[in-house]
Amino acid sequence: MIVLSKLQKVVDQRTVVDIPQLEVKSTEISALIGPEGSGNTLLLQLLTGRTHPSAGSILIADVDPAKDKTAFSRLTGVLFAEDTLYKNRSARSNLTFYARLRSLPETRVDRVLEQVGLRDQASTRADNLGSGLKRRLAFGIAILHQPAVLILVEPFARCDEASITLLTQLIQTQANNGSAVLILTATDSYMVSLCDALYTLDQGRIVAERHPKEEEPASALPFKIPVRREGSIALVNPGDILMAQVEDGRTSLLTGDGMLPTQYTLTELEQRLARSGFFRAHRSYLVNLQHVTEVIPFTRSSFSLRLDDPAGTIVPLSRDAARELRELLDY
Repeated sequence: MIVLSKLQKVVDQRTVVDIPQLEVKSTEISALIGPEGSGNTLLLQLLTGRTHPSAGSILIADVDPAKDKTAFSRLTGVLFAEDTLYKNRSARSNLTFYARLRSLPETRVDRVLEQVGLRDQASTRADNLGSGLKRRLAFGIAILHQPAVLILVEPFARCDEASITLLTQLIQTQANNGSAVLILTATDSYMVSLCDALYTLDQGRIVAERHPKEEEPASALPFKIPVRREGSIALVNPGDILMAQVEDGRTSLLTGDGMLPTQYTLTELEQRLARSGFFRAHRSYLVNLQHVTEVIPFTRSSFSLRLDDPAGTIVPLSRDAARELRELLDY
């Protein structure tokens, strides 16, 4: 869906971008990693048709972005480094403006507000939203027209942990639904667990390549999770963890000894506990499926999980997670 072939860009008689071959297929997530000055900025201009290659070609969903901007806009969603929101408009009004430009129904606006977790902030002006919520809204605009290709520049910029978790899930969902996703970022933070391929960009050239999902699990990952107790550090067996949750930006583990704080983010815990039967039930909750006793439907689109602790703890289950869990457990 994204194909760069023998791509070169020459500026002032100097070749500043030189990529012989790069391909991101449907359902794949790839990241080009390079700090300022690595060529990412110029590459973004090439990918979005703002400048023409000096040699070679770029095809985005079989479209040359520099030659057919209308088709490119229809098939591609772009999240720029800045949020580019209409600050005086509400969250809903921002989405509605772009929906009308693309002749999309109002129901699509409602769906995206729910996806990015802004349904309760729909009437809030964009300039009154927190930085993480602004980033969610900007991402919502990028996916509003259900593009075949997503180009994301620093998708987690200015985000809190909850927004990073939600955006990570949404990016993965877009790929699962068939989109090709290319991320341009300065660092590999949060990229290893998300991407199928990582490319290091230096002076406009790809100098290294990784495929994390094909690699053997890192032996350095701990078999126990450290948590802080008064005067000591406890090491918790993953099997004793019922769930992990984020509240007020702090991550805690629920065990038989109650809630225990941990230094890890929820995303980092998800990576470390992926092979121990843990499941992301909600953007703020990671549950151990071995301790889940019941899936409780409240409405057609609202579900919760009951854990097997003495209190019968209830954990929210998002609609997308409910669908994924149903496929996973085949019920």
